[in-house]
Amino acid sequence: MLSLIVNNLMRRRARTLLTALGVAVGVAMIVALLALTQGLQSSAAGLIHLGGSDLGIFQSGVSDPTASMLPEALVQRVERDPLVARATPVALLVEAIAGQPAAVTFGVRPGSFFMRNLVFLAGSPPAAGQVAVGEALARSLHVGVGARMRVKGAPATVSGIYHTGVLYEDSGAVIPLASAQALSGRSGEATLIAVQLAAGASAAQARAGIERTLPGTEVISTPEQAARAGANGVLISNAVDVIIVVALIVGGISVTNTMVMATIERQGELAVLATVGWSARQVGALIIGEGIAVSLLGAAIGLLVGVLGSLGLVAGLGVSSYVSPVITAWGLGRGLLIGIAIGVLGGIYPAWRATRMPPLKGLARI
Repeated sequence: MLSLIVNNLMRRRARTLLTALGVAVGVAMIVALLALTQGLQSSAAGLIHLGGSDLGIFQSGVSDPTASMLPEALVQRVERDPLVARATPVALLVEAIAGQPAAVTFGVRPGSFFMRNLVFLAGSPPAAGQVAVGEALARSLHVGVGARMRVKGAPATVSGIYHTGVLYEDSGAVIPLASAQALSGRSGEATLIAVQLAAGASAAQARAGIERTLPGTEVISTPEQAARAGANGVLISNAVDVIIVVALIVGGISVTNTMVMATIERQGELAVLATVGWSARQVGALIIGEGIAVSLLGAAIGLLVGVLGSLGLVAGLGVSSYVSPVITAWGLGRGLLIGIAIGVLGGIYPAWRATRMPPLKGLARI
């Protein structure tokens, strides 16, 4: 039967290829979104552990964590929690470095655990009018200690080059918190409060206690929470589900249309198979098998395009410094399963139609 399926599809190569490409588009979109979602989740781990913290406190209900605004004075209340060892405010400035829209600038208190966590490869921590640059950003900008650059349009001298091992930080820059507040016009405010827990403290218990004590805040302690935080994370998650449904519908219709046309053209051939002893189940399996074969071809193309497309999308948007697509076996497997499902759904009606056709009617078309 396998050779018969291949021969039947090769007879109408253009039609088979066009149908496969229709399936490939849906599968590629699914694979690319899954890779980006996984990449966001992996990158989100860095957001949690900024400056060596165990969790981060953000304003709840914001569209994106970087849009959070919290009073700097909340730090004292957080530090009174017996589960908290240290807390420090952090201001995040996005698109503050000219030509590096993905680089995040961190406003940090001098002497805080965040600042002490920076390992300086050259130079020293920044003072007013200065900026420390992560090693990845320094390579990209080709700057060293003493170089001049602009942060949010204001001139600053590079005081040092640091390394942390956290993607967000090494691809960004650090300035004093007071400087970040002045540049953003948010005096006395921070984007988040980074927290280090006391020895043996439970992150889940600390999270529940802080959110109880500080209504209107959201405590992020796991990569999954960070990836879902804000409307953007929810939008990406929902987009995957929507595209899966759309791919099943559109791909199923495309395969159904192709297989119906093939069935009509081959009524005589199918009638001959019935007269030589093929059962209705075998004829139906032949039609569904052809639908699955077309979809598998499309899925194979879609997997390749999805992987390359996710890499190209990140590079094209200039966000590769803080998010990289993560290709997993489960992500590729889901794309393949969607392709198989499209073939099965697309072959059901044509298979039913073929098994209901009287053999004599088909023989009359020979």
